[in-house]
Amino acid sequence: MVRIAIQKSGRLNQSSLALLKSCGISIDNGKDQLKANAKNFPMEVFYLRNGDIPQYMRDGVVDLAIIGENLLTEKGKNLEVIEQLGFSRCKVSIAVPKNTEFNDVKDLEGKRIATSYPNTVKAFLEANQIKADLHIINGSVEIAPNIGLADAICDIVSSGSTLFKNNLKEVIEISKSQAVLVQAPQVSEEAKETIKKLRFRIQSVLRAKKSKYILLNVPNNKIKAVSSILPVLKSPTILPLAQDGWSSLHSVINAVDFWEVIDQLKAAGAEDILVCPIEKMVL
Repeated sequence: MVRIAIQKSGRLNQSSLALLKSCGISIDNGKDQLKANAKNFPMEVFYLRNGDIPQYMRDGVVDLAIIGENLLTEKGKNLEVIEQLGFSRCKVSIAVPKNTEFNDVKDLEGKRIATSYPNTVKAFLEANQIKADLHIINGSVEIAPNIGLADAICDIVSSGSTLFKNNLKEVIEISKSQAVLVQAPQVSEEAKETIKKLRFRIQSVLRAKKSKYILLNVPNNKIKAVSSILPVLKSPTILPLAQDGWSSLHSVINAVDFWEVIDQLKAAGAEDILVCPIEKMVL
């Protein structure tokens, strides 16, 4: 049995549950339930406050957690990242009122900075030899400059719409963040075996998201040229068509290179190209 913590509420909650579901794990969780068992996998899911999760891990209450790298930087000392999950991407940034003139980090000298990430900000200021006053706020950090509590803020930024609504502008990006799977310092041997199986499933899901299944028709005399462009796996599958002199090639391409690869395939003689999403990709 492995015990995993996810956010009770917030931006990571639904994405974390969706990932587990994609891994074939069915969780029997009712409304306002703080702990739930998986129906078909040896797992207990704990729904915890985001900021409390690192301490629960150090105390041995849970073996794993899905959290943001920003929280790991702030409170996650001695916790090991075992998978980068690629969702809930954001950044930790410093912002100031739009009408404030700001040239570089030295303009923070002597300023009041409101934040929910004091350790992150302290480390950043020390690295840049800046002295500033920190006001620690839990939630609604963006309002601090508007009510005269601070000259700047440090908070997570996703789209930037919250800053815009509060008449703030981003001036310094301290770090980038995404969801990660983190392991506790002490985990039983039994739990390690289950974690190994879970990571295998997660890797299969994440690999599929980065790939596309591609089918195309090509003249037989151009199979070699087209095949040299295609394979992400060992080699493409080649099937003869009813029309003499033609074959169908099946393979996998990296989603990020999609359009560049399509252009190369067409130039090499490929026709009737069909591209499909991949649900799982098990190697």
